[in-house]
Amino acid sequence: MTVSSREQGSDQGVVRYERRGDVAVVTMNRPQYRNAQNSAMTYALDDAFYRAADDRRVKVVVLAGAGEHFSAGHDIGTPERDVDTTFDRRAGLWWDHVGRPGGESRFAREQEVYLGMCRRWRELPKPLIAQVQGACVAGGLMLAWVCDLIVAAEDAFFADPVVRMGIPGVEYFAHPWVMGPRFAKEFLFLGERVPAARALALGMVNRVVPRDQLEAEVLSIAGRIAAMPALGLALTKKAVNQAEDQMGLQTGMDSVFGLHHFAHAHNAEVGRDALAGHDARSMRDAQRNRS
Repeated sequence: MTVSSREQGSDQGVVRYERRGDVAVVTMNRPQYRNAQNSAMTYALDDAFYRAADDRRVKVVVLAGAGEHFSAGHDIGTPERDVDTTFDRRAGLWWDHVGRPGGESRFAREQEVYLGMCRRWRELPKPLIAQVQGACVAGGLMLAWVCDLIVAAEDAFFADPVVRMGIPGVEYFAHPWVMGPRFAKEFLFLGERVPAARALALGMVNRVVPRDQLEAEVLSIAGRIAAMPALGLALTKKAVNQAEDQMGLQTGMDSVFGLHHFAHAHNAEVGRDALAGHDARSMRDAQRNRS
């Protein structure tokens, strides 16, 4: 980028980072896989959020996805899946999952790269805006839900179909707080896609705009927020997060994380793997057959 108000960021790797004036834009960069999250992406996102937090010029952060989709969720089958790869642990003190047996490995890994990381990002002391187009599915929901605002394109859709695997929702279980308990049950029981317009009506997103206006709308909102005092923004964000935690968000997630791993263990004991034999293709095909 050569525009003077923008700082050149990295255009390589699974995450891109650039500063546009006082707004940092963090972009997931696996468009060929609908921005499915492998561990390399998770740690690259963590690096990007720390970079934004440390840069005093940055007052607002935008999380986006390259290509047609925001994120199709966890990587459960691309050639670059790295579930058995060691990374420097950051979110907790549990042991490295690599080489550990069964549930000992799954629990340690998912507590680190999913639940732990998402909780860290939720506490970023700068407003974080999700710019969502296309699919925001399962693990993609977690990335959007840690953001303070969600602006969606008209073609965006949201789904958490993992009950098909016998699993009660993704690891960052914010469903009852994001959409209310009754719709959370419908959302999970059916696993159906929720279009942007309905998500707006349910309060799951802040705004819905035409796809070709999405980036401009997000940057406009980010610019107006950036005009506010940085400390005031940080304290306001913390105040709302603390109120949400008083409504049970943190303890609820802890309890459901245990159920999530009980489901994985059950699948592994009675079937061929912890995902009840499903992969990205079978989940996609099952969704299409229901549509």
